[in-house]
Amino acid sequence: MKLRTAFFIPLVALLVGIADARDAAADQIVVLCSNGLKAVLEDLIPKFEQTKKHTVVAKYGLAAALKQRIEGGEAFDVAFVTPAVMDNLIAHGKISAATRTTIARSGLALAVKAGAPKRDVSTVDAFKRTLLGAKSIAYAKQGASGIAFAALIQRLGIADDLKAKSRLTATGEEVSAAVVKGDVELGVLPLSEILPVKGEEVLALFPSELQSYIVMVGGVNAASTHAGAGRELVAYLTAPAALPVIKAKGMEK
Repeated sequence: MKLRTAFFIPLVALLVGIADARDAAADQIVVLCSNGLKAVLEDLIPKFEQTKKHTVVAKYGLAAALKQRIEGGEAFDVAFVTPAVMDNLIAHGKISAATRTTIARSGLALAVKAGAPKRDVSTVDAFKRTLLGAKSIAYAKQGASGIAFAALIQRLGIADDLKAKSRLTATGEEVSAAVVKGDVELGVLPLSEILPVKGEEVLALFPSELQSYIVMVGGVNAASTHAGAGRELVAYLTAPAALPVIKAKGMEK
């Protein structure tokens, strides 16, 4: 009995030590993520946490708003934003340039209330007719998709025609909410932001000749004390195993 006890106690101590070492190696990382990648992260973060044993606190918003929060000193370890925002943050020393990684992109699409009649937008002319014939259109003024759409209708020469019927919102969530409630007929958003919303459907992607892609890139805070875990998350999102989720959420590599 004494021999068994003498063996058992060191074994327990060894197992406890291994568990403590594992816990010590696990980090909690704070992620600031643009809404365009939200659906992907919400699916993959639990899998990442289970696999890597780190925990992730994710906060979402417009890329432009996240930039302001980072510049204002908000603590974070990893950011997923648009290329222009990322490059600006790198230039100001907020993100490590060596960690800049393209994650995925999503094409622009028109959203309608679930069950609404489908209109033809398969060609440039049909797309213009649908916009001009719509009673109302919503897009996020400061969002990457809204900025791209504003430039597009200006190029098509219909910006003035759409001005009276356009509702400019602060966020993409407000666009979706207006569509679901029936307050607006059409919403302009990346495909990845339309698919997860209950009560909203994709009318169609923009015609290929007019398509713009909202690209999401990731990077690790240059001053992060959890940089290793941050790099692991970025690598996890770009691994081949993540591709089926990325595609299912309306994005592509």
